[in-house]
Amino acid sequence: MTSIDDVARAAGVSIATVSRALRGLPNVSDATRSRVKTVADELGYVASAGASGLASGRTLTMGVVVPSVSRWFYQMALEGIDEELRRANYDMMLFNLAARKGDRERVFHRSILRKRTDALIALCLEFTPSEREQLLSLGHPTIVIGGPVKGIRHIGIDERATARAATQHLITLGHRRIAHVGGDDDEGLNRRVPLDRRRGFRDAMEAAGLAVRPEWLLSGRFSLAPSRAVVNEMLASAERPTAIVANSDEMAIGAIMAAHDSGLQVPGDLSVIGIDNHDLAESFGLTTMAQDPFEQGALGARILLDDLGGIVPPRRTSVTAPSHLIVRTSTAPPIH
Repeated sequence: MTSIDDVARAAGVSIATVSRALRGLPNVSDATRSRVKTVADELGYVASAGASGLASGRTLTMGVVVPSVSRWFYQMALEGIDEELRRANYDMMLFNLAARKGDRERVFHRSILRKRTDALIALCLEFTPSEREQLLSLGHPTIVIGGPVKGIRHIGIDERATARAATQHLITLGHRRIAHVGGDDDEGLNRRVPLDRRRGFRDAMEAAGLAVRPEWLLSGRFSLAPSRAVVNEMLASAERPTAIVANSDEMAIGAIMAAHDSGLQVPGDLSVIGIDNHDLAESFGLTTMAQDPFEQGALGARILLDDLGGIVPPRRTSVTAPSHLIVRTSTAPPIH
């Protein structure tokens, strides 16, 4: 059986360099990495994660904590994380806090992270002071994706600016009666996300001198069905808006379906814009502020792998991910 010594000897490098090259860690030149991988393939060498872990004192496992695995954003971010970890021969241990009650206690207060993982990624979570203290006491590299958490690095779009740009798109088209569909999420979503997106909506409305009507500030719970229900109720009232800004594409799709329920045309009677660029957005012709949770997840994993690999200097600051407007057929100037 081919050993790592055989690969090192054939490639003319040290055993440590072979290990770093095959795990995707830094401080290995592209040429050396390519040579090591070619030699390993030719010799039929497969790295043993267990052996590497014993040698380094690490588990070669990264913990990922999510509020739920049912939402598009979380699914895409997990795919990005998984792709990067696979390249580095790292495993992912998923902690789904929506799976069973008591999982937060199990994850944050029973040393499960300390014993079984080398680093931690949290998706869109808000932590209690006690949980944040536990995370910081681990000594593990940690990063949050989607919404800032005090004292911990994060990756995410500028939520407020993104919502402001979405609202401004409708204002530029000539809309003056604009509703907002947002609302908190009962699955542990970082509350800064919906709050900042609503603030961005208010920023744009106030800058344009437009009234923000309380009865048009709706809670769609970041899901299609609740959004559809509350928009249906609003559209049944005596006066309705000409446009809707939704805090997510899932809620925007719910709003489009509600318009159809009420016999209204989108965008003729009602324009709708969302945030995300969900996989279904194009099928619904949804205008949206696009972000890339896959790349955010991949970047988070790369940052933590760099930390574990001893890259100097480590990346200590948070990262603002890009967002941009994609105009489709769900928005147009108002016709009345």
